[in-house]
Amino acid sequence: MMVKHIVSFKLNGTAEERREVAERFRNALLALPAVIEPLQSIEVGINDNSAEDWDVVLTALLPDMESVGVYARHPAHVAAAAILSGHKDARACVDYYCD
Repeated sequence: MMVKHIVSFKLNGTAEERREVAERFRNALLALPAVIEPLQSIEVGINDNSAEDWDVVLTALLPDMESVGVYARHPAHVAAAAILSGHKDARACVDYYCD
């Protein structure tokens, strides 16, 4: 069993501002598996559908719920999350066990 950690973000600002912030955030997140030991993988998508309101989604795979906390508190993750400071309008998260 593994944990899938799925998070969606709605950003504020113009479409161009949201895209620029989303790309910086994505690039920072994609570097995390190399520095956060329990993080098995991470996938980050930026919404290309202008008819939808949510901008970024990430799916991370971790061994257990405790590892989700390790990931969340890791300084590299905290630095990546700081990219959204002042730009985050909403966040939604689901963590669940999967095969």
